[in-house]
Amino acid sequence: MQSQHITKMQYLSDKALSQRYSIARSTVWRWSQEGKLPKPKKLNGSTRWLLSDLEAWEQREVVA
Repeated sequence: MQSQHITKMQYLSDKALSQRYSIARSTVWRWSQEGKLPKPKKLNGSTRWLLSDLEAWEQREVVA
């Protein structure tokens, strides 16, 4: 029997992003509209950002 690796996808809210980057929630939305953040997903009527997308974006921003 093969072991299956189940990866739980983690999503962050605008509030969590504002805390993560020490910015205002309005800045999260402005950056999102300007395309500076990865595109968010709609989950059950809520807007959330996939943590793995954000981590990849952070790596690109540090290198740039």
